[in-house]
Amino acid sequence: MDLILWRHAEAEPAESVPDASQALPLDLRRPLTGRGQKHAARMAAWLEQRLPDSARILVSPALRCEQTALNLGRKFRTCDELGPLGQRQQLLNLAQWPDCKVPVLVVGHQPMLGQTVAHLLGLAQRDLSIRKGALWWLRQRVRDGQPQTLLMAVQSPDFL
Repeated sequence: MDLILWRHAEAEPAESVPDASQALPLDLRRPLTGRGQKHAARMAAWLEQRLPDSARILVSPALRCEQTALNLGRKFRTCDELGPLGQRQQLLNLAQWPDCKVPVLVVGHQPMLGQTVAHLLGLAQRDLSIRKGALWWLRQRVRDGQPQTLLMAVQSPDFL
């Protein structure tokens, strides 16, 4: 199984979001900055060349995550469990790790993404810092009867 973890691109600070009474909390309404939009578009172009059409795409309900994912031009499912307070195990359950038959792309937040990477790679460090707009591509395989997690790619929009 392939699991691609994509952190949302740079978003506006909470202070710049109008505080009109809306159903969504202020943090979930933060849009991407102009720079964030450019980074999301670059990363989406890179992903589009590599991500199979069969991939499932799961996205946090935060506006910045949805705007990041929209750059792919594909359908995605918004999952409340992937919000800013989401937990590693919720992400893995939604992605059906390691048993899903198709690649799964998750667009979400720190620290959940970094904690997931650290856990899957068996690192002593409990979490990693994943840069805004960057992604980590992991693959689960079985070799000699033992499950292994491979790091296939780490990509940052700054290098595209």
